[in-house]
Amino acid sequence: MSLRPIEWDDIVRAEQRIRGKVAKTPLVKAHRLSERLGQEVYLKCENLQVTGSFKARGATNFVQALATEGDEGRQLIGVTADRSVQGVITGSSGNHGQAVAYAAQQVGLPCVVVVPEDVIGVKEQAIRGFGAEVVRCGRTSSERIAKAEEIAEARGYVFVPPYDHPLVAAGQGTAGLEILQQRPDVRMVFVPVGGGGLISGVSTAVKSRLPGSQVVGAEPELANDTYLSLEAGKVVDIGVSTTVADGLRSNHPGQYTFPIVQKRVDRVTLVSEAAIWSALRDVLAEKLLAEPSGATSVAAAVRAAAEGWLEGPAVCVISGGNAAAEVLVEALA
Repeated sequence: MSLRPIEWDDIVRAEQRIRGKVAKTPLVKAHRLSERLGQEVYLKCENLQVTGSFKARGATNFVQALATEGDEGRQLIGVTADRSVQGVITGSSGNHGQAVAYAAQQVGLPCVVVVPEDVIGVKEQAIRGFGAEVVRCGRTSSERIAKAEEIAEARGYVFVPPYDHPLVAAGQGTAGLEILQQRPDVRMVFVPVGGGGLISGVSTAVKSRLPGSQVVGAEPELANDTYLSLEAGKVVDIGVSTTVADGLRSNHPGQYTFPIVQKRVDRVTLVSEAAIWSALRDVLAEKLLAEPSGATSVAAAVRAAAEGWLEGPAVCVISGGNAAAEVLVEALA
């Protein structure tokens, strides 16, 4: 596997692989937010993706390369020609697991997903709905990934990284490619930050064609591993996080994605739990369903407006819509 940073051409090839297999999601104007914040704000609706989150892009790109491109695809992934591939496996808090299960189902490969002990029920049900086996383990991303790699070795499965792989990051970058097509004059793009796959892909796409635009990461204060890592100039591990934005509970940024974030992301903005809840209500007011992780981009845009540095047209990536019913009840209370 090449460890070079992904480039525009990698994202274009990813778009060709996943075309017709995942949705080209709409970009809609957030009229209430735009009026309140004094700038044009648009929502990139990855909550309307085939599995309810952007993760379908990277997982499909990876699995399609593995299953349909022969030796070339296996080489991209790092699978030797003499190795028999019996299935795919991943570790995920939910959305990536759904995406890998969906991608595996599309090509007829068995799939296992290792989830945290406190996995959101609606996400576990969706994973099983795509025909995958579910294994529970620990509460951190490191624990899940270690367990998944152990099972992969025992069964002859290929591990699909949640974020830390060129094919995954390039697949996520297709969301950025679409933003450029849908709003070619975009000035700011706000992106939720977990392990860094989405923002590394989107920043690569956007900066490749609009180097003067800004890409801003949105990260919970209670899961601020990327923010701290950027301050330290190296990957920092924060351990277990309790943020309501469960899809962003990575305890450290990826070894592959972090250098891309350092190079191509303009800033990472921290948002409080209260701000995430408020942003979730803002998205619901725009008649769209989001999960807390997906609403962090809106929380960051609201903070930018309050601090005087929001510049439109701005796009907030709503990274997912797989919200538990109890979360929506609390948001609307």
